[in-house]
Amino acid sequence: MKKPFVVGIAGGTQSGKSTFTKELEDQLHGITCKTFHIDQYHKPKEELPLAEAPITGTVYPDFNSPASFDLPQLRFDLKSEIEANTVSLIIIEGTLVLYDDEIRNALDLKLYVETKADERAVRYIASYAQYHGHDFIKNSYLDLVRYRMDEYVEPTKWSADIILNGSLQSKQAVEIIKTYLLSKADG
Repeated sequence: MKKPFVVGIAGGTQSGKSTFTKELEDQLHGITCKTFHIDQYHKPKEELPLAEAPITGTVYPDFNSPASFDLPQLRFDLKSEIEANTVSLIIIEGTLVLYDDEIRNALDLKLYVETKADERAVRYIASYAQYHGHDFIKNSYLDLVRYRMDEYVEPTKWSADIILNGSLQSKQAVEIIKTYLLSKADG
């Protein structure tokens, strides 16, 4: 039995990675698939590093740096799933999928969901303001999140095989990637 085909889906915060992943999963009928979401590997809030915003000097819990995640556990889980060889396809989705060398090197197909920064900012504020307050979320995005995007995520798109438009939830893109994955997972 051949090893599972491994796909990584990366992109900035609120770029549309999870939406694309869900649409893709919904279309992958007939094959066994395991999906890892990097957000499930966030460290507990009390273990998150603190980061000082470059311009304002405000200190925030840092949800967006490599130190914010249990990447060793994710690497272990991914490697274990590949070695177990019980599924045809593995999808790993999250901001740092293409950042981590070991994870990136395990990928057979690397996708990057690209969305303009202003659209991601609006999505971020709309998504999290109800939990943390509008001003805190707006300020944390402007003070820190966008810098983490520039530092850790944006440069990784150049290692992607395909860059997808996160502003347009394209049924054609899902269909093309689905068809390719079905051919790789079964053939």
